[in-house]
Amino acid sequence: MKKSNLITIVLLIYLGIMAYIGWSKFIDAGQYIEYFAIILVTLVVIFLLRIVLRKKERLKTERKKRQNMTEHD
Repeated sequence: MKKSNLITIVLLIYLGIMAYIGWSKFIDAGQYIEYFAIILVTLVVIFLLRIVLRKKERLKTERKKRQNMTEHD
């Protein structure tokens, strides 16, 4: 499993657990907008992190391919 997939899955599980724990505190206080805004912002950050990690993995793979090609010449 790729590192970007593993980190994304772990962060989404963590977000789910924290959302479940925080549900009663925010909802009882009537802070619906704040609760869902925090979840939305966290999802955006996780998505952006996934994009960056996948790009980094792709660049690393391309660099290895170029390095292998120069070694064979």
